[in-house]
Amino acid sequence: MPFQPVSLDSRSRKNKGRSVPHTDETLVTLEEERVYREGTVALRDLIAPSAFNVESNFLQLGSIFLRTIFVVSYPRYISIGWSSPILNLNLTMDVSMFFYPVNATVILKQLKKKVGALQAQINADTEKGAPRDPIRETALRDVEQLRDDLTQGIEHFFQFAFYVTLYASSKEELERVTEDIHNIFGSKLIHSKHVLYQSEQGFNSTVPLGMDELVISFNMNSSPIAASFPFISTELTSDNGILYGINKHNNSLILFDRFSLQNANMVVFATSGAGKSYAVKLEILRSLMMGTDIIVIDPEMEYVHLSEAVGGTYINISLASESKVNPFDLPRPVGQQISTEDIIRSAVITLKGLLRIMFGTMTAQEDSILDRAVLEAYAKKDITTLSDLSTVEVPIMQDLLDVLEGMDGAETLALKLRKYTEGTFSGLFNSPTNVNMNNQLVIFSVRDLEDELRPMAIYTLINYIWNIVRSEKKRRLLIIDEAWWLMLHEDSAKFMYALVKRCRKYYLGVTTITQDVNDFLRSPYGQAIVNNSAMQLLLRQSPSAVDMIQKTFMLTEGEKYLLLDSGVGQGIFFAGNRHAAIQIVASYTEDQLVTSNPQQLLEIERAKKEFKSSQLGERRS
Repeated sequence: MPFQPVSLDSRSRKNKGRSVPHTDETLVTLEEERVYREGTVALRDLIAPSAFNVESNFLQLGSIFLRTIFVVSYPRYISIGWSSPILNLNLTMDVSMFFYPVNATVILKQLKKKVGALQAQINADTEKGAPRDPIRETALRDVEQLRDDLTQGIEHFFQFAFYVTLYASSKEELERVTEDIHNIFGSKLIHSKHVLYQSEQGFNSTVPLGMDELVISFNMNSSPIAASFPFISTELTSDNGILYGINKHNNSLILFDRFSLQNANMVVFATSGAGKSYAVKLEILRSLMMGTDIIVIDPEMEYVHLSEAVGGTYINISLASESKVNPFDLPRPVGQQISTEDIIRSAVITLKGLLRIMFGTMTAQEDSILDRAVLEAYAKKDITTLSDLSTVEVPIMQDLLDVLEGMDGAETLALKLRKYTEGTFSGLFNSPTNVNMNNQLVIFSVRDLEDELRPMAIYTLINYIWNIVRSEKKRRLLIIDEAWWLMLHEDSAKFMYALVKRCRKYYLGVTTITQDVNDFLRSPYGQAIVNNSAMQLLLRQSPSAVDMIQKTFMLTEGEKYLLLDSGVGQGIFFAGNRHAAIQIVASYTEDQLVTSNPQQLLEIERAKKEFKSSQLGERRS
């Protein structure tokens, strides 16, 4: 009930029988109290504008323009969190909801009349032989279901009001933002309008005073009202999969199986020391327990401790290493209808990409000569379209050099290639493959290679792994650390993109890790790799890279600053269309196995030596 001001005389008349003094002293006291209150400062005086201008369809507070939008009607079905697209917009707005409970007895009486009317219309159509009306039949089922739920106390009935007040710095911006909000509502079949000659009432209805001066509501039961609740958090918990971390929104577990998405690829972006290798090694350890085969390309020898702990195969690739990978290797397809001609042609294209990285720029004539020379090198080993690839012996780089030396116009190519067969780099690409891949965890280390050779070595290793993957379908993960090396050359970047795009067919998931975000994303192939990766993990970012990250992943301002200020192992985890803030967690045992902290590693090594010394002392005693 609104408050009605009452004068002193009227109160005296209403309170006959009670003595109310009418002295001059009382009047003076009341006047003094009024003057005192006018001189005090309340909170509303501090936050209220000096003045505002009320127009027909907007308000102006100083240089800020405001307009209130209200919802008129809703469709038959609204999904949970339907208001999230509006609330997550990077706009300044106030949102108010008002709930007015309605007595169930009144609603049941109205619904009974509605059922009778709908039933009568359906029966009349049946008697006339008219076709059935699915709209009326659906309405009848909905009303009957609501009657049952209200009677059993499952549902309650309300009048529900939803208001949004928008803020803009100009009239043009206010019109544009208003249209955007109406379009979002319209895309969900929600009918909305903005105020007309009720601007002040709309503003008062959305300031935190709890007053509904618009009084524009819609009849709604409790289930759709619950779906309208604005504060929801994304759940990334599934029945299968491994633990990636804790959802910081609601402290739930982020359990996920990356092979359940449209592809099993993943990108990890973070600065040095943000915990990206730690997070990936945790995924490797937990995936091994689920029976997944893991292959890692390790540029900084970070995975050797994990390999020793789980009995993996650690292969060091260097100029002086005994482990060799031949870039001429071919896949041995088992149970697949793939023609030998296609395999040979694909191998020639891939090998030419490696040779372009080795040689640098080539003319069209040199490219044609090289194409013919590679085919002849395979032919020298009797590898043709009629060959059985399971028994052939593939050529090495020296065989290609022999072919080039016998070809007219190939002198320059032969001279460039000789460095990789007889010169300084001869120990890397000029030997048959002798590595053993028969293990659940296989790690290739390229730390001891010169920077000039790393892109070539990683390209060769990925090609060799791709041949293994195509030879036998198994659930596998390929981890490529410091993947920005492959973005330095167009051929390696193109090959990497083709791998990420095709690997799903062979039950392979590719994880690309990089700290040089700008170098990776500026490449068109880097952008394409991100687009073809259903999972993304973003940890702490540098200020120079965060704007590009925000643009690429369409982050809000809050998420952008989260990546700037996050601690080690904190960031944002994307899985398909859903994402959530994540905290990477590990048990004590896992932490000892996957840590990259030099101080922790030294302590672990010291503890190992002390343990071995104690065991040796016990044996002697």
